Amino acid sequence: MEALKQKIRNVPDFPIPGINFKDVTTLFKDPSAFRMAVDRFVTEYADKSIDLVAAIEARGFILAPVLAYHMGMGIVPLRKPGKLPAETRRIEYDLEYGTDALEMHLDAVGPGNRVLIVDDLLATGGTAAAACQLVEDAGGIVAGVGFLIELSFLDGRKRLDGRPVFSLLEYGSDE
Repeated sequence: MEALKQKIRNVPDFPIPGINFKDVTTLFKDPSAFRMAVDRFVTEYADKSIDLVAAIEARGFILAPVLAYHMGMGIVPLRKPGKLPAETRRIEYDLEYGTDALEMHLDAVGPGNRVLIVDDLLATGGTAAAACQLVEDAGGIVAGVGFLIELSFLDGRKRLDGRPVFSLLEYGSDE
């Protein structure tokens, strides 16, 4: 996995001073690295009982459709407010530097649907916890929460309350 870490670009002071942003677009543009990352996710979830893959806007929109395609599943977009055309369910949550909200169509997840939630990065866990809550409020079951990157020093897993988490790459505070 060290080869994949080499494909991640660090952007200092983005989006605010003091944040060292992990830019995954440099991994996504490399065909071999992107394939390796996708293949590892597919292997991780191949034997799990999953009905849908939920994509957290925006970089989750890059990973989730590819995973859903390879795993033969449908996809559910979890979007910023006002972006979905039909009636939605909404949740507001705190970020490490502000607040935000996610929405999902009311009919996107049905009772008992087992859902894999996918995003590029787990930091403090606010966005992922909100995504899990959206799925569960609809009667779905969070079968897993998958990330390309986890910033383990920010303890985001704790906010996910024991839900099954998979992170392909992990970074400590010194990376």
